[in-house]
Amino acid sequence: MTPAGFRASAAAVWAALVTVYVVWGSTYLAIRVVVESEIPPLLGMGTRFLVAAALLIGFLALRRGVGALRITWRELRAATIVGTLLLLLGNGLVAVAEQTVPSGLAALIVGAVPLWFVLLRVARGDRPRPLTWLGVLVGFGGIAAISLPRGGIEGVEPWGVLVILVATVCWAFGSYLSPRLGLPKGALLATAYEMLAGGAIMTVVALVVGEGADLAPAEVPAEGWIALAYLVVLGSLLGYTAYGFALANAPLSLVGTYAYVNPAVAVFLGWLILSESVTAVVLGGGLLVVVGVALVVGGERTARTKRPAVEPERPVPEPVGTR
Repeated sequence: MTPAGFRASAAAVWAALVTVYVVWGSTYLAIRVVVESEIPPLLGMGTRFLVAAALLIGFLALRRGVGALRITWRELRAATIVGTLLLLLGNGLVAVAEQTVPSGLAALIVGAVPLWFVLLRVARGDRPRPLTWLGVLVGFGGIAAISLPRGGIEGVEPWGVLVILVATVCWAFGSYLSPRLGLPKGALLATAYEMLAGGAIMTVVALVVGEGADLAPAEVPAEGWIALAYLVVLGSLLGYTAYGFALANAPLSLVGTYAYVNPAVAVFLGWLILSESVTAVVLGGGLLVVVGVALVVGGERTARTKRPAVEPERPVPEPVGTR
């Protein structure tokens, strides 16, 4: 939260934006490293969010006192619903899919989330601008071009692509419900309980499906633990903090650019670090997705500027992604 009367410098705003671009764009790479390092996907992501929740709750207790952590049963129920949709069915499913889907391809498919938001608005009775509709058509055309041939990459299983598409719908629906369920007051507190509930449920599901028996800590290479720590500290804590700072100090239209920068960053990092294939299908379909999301963001710019900027301590629900 930014103190009242505080005005961030342009350098600070851009530092926050670049942090969001790089950190959230790199989480797909880190997830891929985790699941390739013999860490079961749901158990790994459940651990990620439980540890991140514990760190965030500890920080809030030290800063505001233990009393500030109290929430009502209604708020806990809301955090549990949102945490399940965003983390278990959003992030968790992406981790499951990345056992066969390269990180860059996964990020491009996840780029469909802002497009699902438009369709949810239409179901509610809203009438998006023509430019927004054009973006939706272009974006979904790109998703189809990538998904049907599975990026033109050998070894990518159809079920993995389908699972990521399901994850994008769950993430969009969870973000859509988020401001309507009565979450705990304050963005950090709400996030802490969402991560706590979602991480706990994900861990239970992982144990029920037998992932606990698949984990052999001694056989996990160092890069697997490093990637998991990266997801906890940078992906879940630093990335969110930078995003909240940017929301509080920059126009939403500018902050929203992360939605089409992150996939490009993910594709580049996957190619650079993991030598993932960047096929013509990935480039062509990915370009359509990025252009489509850019058109949607541009089409919504006028409508957004007419609304109140952002509620104190409660940023707009983050639509990317299954970070």
